[in-house]
Amino acid sequence: MSSSRWAGALTKASHDQWALARRCQAAHIHGLEAGIRAVRHRLSLPVGERGSKRAPGGYRSAREWHAKSRRLAMLEARHAAAVADWRAGRVRVVRGGKRLANTRHHLTEAELTETRWRDRWKAERWFLAADGESGKRYGNETIRVTPDGEVSIKLPAPLAGLANAPHGRYVLASRVAFPHRGPEWADRVEANRAVAYRIHLDVGRGRWYVTASWQYPPTPAIPLASALAHGVIGVDTNADHLAAWRLDAHGNPLGNPRRFDFDLSGSADHRDAQVRHALSRLLNRAKSCGVAAIAVEDLDFTAEKTREKHGGKRRFRQLISGMPTGRLRARLTSMADATGITIIAVDPAYTSRWGAQHWQKPLTSKNRTITRHDAASIAIGRRAQGHPVRRRTAPPHTHQSDGCGHRTVQARPDALGREEPRPRISGPRTRCAPPGHGANAGNQHAQHRSGRAAEHESWQQELFPLSL
Repeated sequence: MSSSRWAGALTKASHDQWALARRCQAAHIHGLEAGIRAVRHRLSLPVGERGSKRAPGGYRSAREWHAKSRRLAMLEARHAAAVADWRAGRVRVVRGGKRLANTRHHLTEAELTETRWRDRWKAERWFLAADGESGKRYGNETIRVTPDGEVSIKLPAPLAGLANAPHGRYVLASRVAFPHRGPEWADRVEANRAVAYRIHLDVGRGRWYVTASWQYPPTPAIPLASALAHGVIGVDTNADHLAAWRLDAHGNPLGNPRRFDFDLSGSADHRDAQVRHALSRLLNRAKSCGVAAIAVEDLDFTAEKTREKHGGKRRFRQLISGMPTGRLRARLTSMADATGITIIAVDPAYTSRWGAQHWQKPLTSKNRTITRHDAASIAIGRRAQGHPVRRRTAPPHTHQSDGCGHRTVQARPDALGREEPRPRISGPRTRCAPPGHGANAGNQHAQHRSGRAAEHESWQQELFPLSL
């Protein structure tokens, strides 16, 4: 009896929930496989064998070995059941959330009454959402919001008698406003471009909210050299802040480091708002500097935060579990896509160690204290540019001349101001050989000048631009 528009909204909501459950199921299977591999490796080692930085050692006692062998059997049973559900396409979905459903049995601990819990349960299970339609008036025919904030709903056929406006529409008494990105929303609805809406109730505050969302068209990819032409901002991701430093086109740090703090305690909405605010400040910093590229670490702790690998290091596991690496990278990519800034993911190996070794002490002064995270941001930015992490070194003190050369790894051969062969100077010269003669005259490679690093070998990885 309903219209195809409302039937499609119901179908899409169910399909989105099923797809989310499938992604969570795949992540759960990968986590179980990582735990099984770690336990099997440690069980294969002799009891008491010490581990290394690359791999954990054996268990400390025979009692712990026996307990972990039983845990291995439990993990294998869970893995077999999860794989069977995955192959059958079967997922577990709880409308309203599993956590809230379990809270019904622990109302005293949650400080809730049955009536308050029932209100929250109904609000979480209830939804009113509709996707946008380009070409329709104000970008959505089902839930229409005019530029002045008037909200109207297209009622299905059985409820057409409740309409208080022409064409079977019901107009709400309240008007809405969008403080965040309000001008962008107004431009879309005035141009009749698609905007999706969702109406929901916040039981704790006793307020109704309307959420608007839309998709940006894919931006064309730009060459990596063009993105790095004006330098890069290296960003080191931490549990409570982002450490950023601007580098010029040659890998030299400019100005002072910046720190963008965020607090990941509290509700999911609060954590998401904190991450979004920190990334907005980072993007505003890039736009004010005229930089078109941001370098971040390609971090992934999916298989690194299990207790099978780190054992009793509970605080360390909590630290890496609290770092929003996946959420931060996905949100940064989507937000940078709208500003025309390229996001470059680099290998995170040894960035903190090498940054502190080569950059922390030289950049620290009486008026400025450089942290290990600030130095790591320089290493990340230089790695994105293709430069070695090591800063340029001075010639030997006993022979600071062209015999050993100026050991620099920062200026490229086509950079302005780099050292070139000495120009011919008219007049008498004191040298035995005239200019332009000799075995190494004008040979930059023999003189180890710009472009010939002082390191034994230049390390450069393949870069992965995320914002395509």
